[in-house]
Amino acid sequence: MEPDKKEIRIMPPDLIVKVGATALGMLALFLLVMTVSQLKEFRYIGSGVTATNTISVSGMGEVFAIPDTATFTVSVHEEAETVTFAQEEAAKKINAIKAYLLEAGVEEKDIKTVSYNVNPKYEWETVACREGYCPGGKQTLIGFEVYQSYSVKVKDTKKAGELLSGVGGKGASDVSGLSFTIEDEDTLKAEARKQAIQEAQVKADALASQLGVKIARVVGFYEDSGGYPPPYAYGMGGDAAMSRVESAKVAPELPVGENKIVSNVNVTYEIR
Repeated sequence: MEPDKKEIRIMPPDLIVKVGATALGMLALFLLVMTVSQLKEFRYIGSGVTATNTISVSGMGEVFAIPDTATFTVSVHEEAETVTFAQEEAAKKINAIKAYLLEAGVEEKDIKTVSYNVNPKYEWETVACREGYCPGGKQTLIGFEVYQSYSVKVKDTKKAGELLSGVGGKGASDVSGLSFTIEDEDTLKAEARKQAIQEAQVKADALASQLGVKIARVVGFYEDSGGYPPPYAYGMGGDAAMSRVESAKVAPELPVGENKIVSNVNVTYEIR
């Protein structure tokens, strides 16, 4: 028996040409739509066509707030003939300071070692000249110095003065870098920035009206922020000053005042 034969039909050439042309036309239309869509997206996002006609204006915003955090640095300095003895004496003092701070309510996570240094201490000895010959001098090792410093953060600013006096009585050689800050200033920065942008927008609208143009979009933005006052230094400077701090019966009053958070912005607009 002969196997079944399947009938194969061949599409006419003119029909093949029509189908191909239709497919190519649809592909071209699709690519055109996608291209226009991408160009529009670039236009409104601002990352495509470079703006040529622009105006730039500035704005400033400022917010005032009472500081809620005090920060200062406390250090000990000890000298001895041997490294071991100098380290032991320094450790006694710095440990006593830490224990005092913890007892006063400072959290352990807010006491941080910022430096620890051990240095040799030399003395220059001169040799007397003999028979017109001067041999010069020499360095002689006479001992060692140990320095250790803590950075202390205090959440209750009213206790800052009391703590400064207290650490002096525990053997601190120096207390410095006192500053009053705001623990969470992000909200304040955002408010200052908002004011600055609003001021810039008002200036831009007024300028566009005077020029007889319309604002199309923002094409550039820059912000410069800052605003804390310089830190207050309460340095003791040495043993003589230390004795004065130890004998003090009244803690210093340290008004915290207000901190100013400032935002300066520069905004560039495209105009039409």
